[in-house]
Amino acid sequence: MSSTTPTLHLMCGKIASGKSTLAAELSRAAGTVTIAEDDWLNGLYSEEMSSMSDYMRCMSKYREVMGPHVVSLLNEGVSVVLDFQANTIASRDWMRSILEQTTAAHQLHVLDVPDEVCIARLHARNAQGDHPFAATEEQFRQISKYFVAPSPKEGFNIVLHHGDVKL
Repeated sequence: MSSTTPTLHLMCGKIASGKSTLAAELSRAAGTVTIAEDDWLNGLYSEEMSSMSDYMRCMSKYREVMGPHVVSLLNEGVSVVLDFQANTIASRDWMRSILEQTTAAHQLHVLDVPDEVCIARLHARNAQGDHPFAATEEQFRQISKYFVAPSPKEGFNIVLHHGDVKL
């Protein structure tokens, strides 16, 4: 293992803003793994998720198990890219609870991408058919209502990625 401090990378951005693309890029660093929430939720609960409340229930169960695992990885010196949404205060509080159990560094990557760009990417992604969830434009708008940008008082090390950056 390297003597460098492990880092927990967190992703904040609306659907199709480029979180998974950035996560893949970040995970190329030596000693770094990515944990992709969409892949795990799809694999574990795809038949159980047909509504937002289903998603919340399944996500909560999944995070109960995954949180201690991420803590273990970080404490063993492995950097982790959480390809999860850090789009709400509650999600970021959960992520903060992981950090508090480690001495890991962290970066909260905020993808500031206009809705129109996200929607165009969403349509393209859905047409490709390789993402575990094919959200509609209506679902994008509904879910985006819950988005809360992080504030400096939350205490995260924010790395801002603007929409004009090609991911």
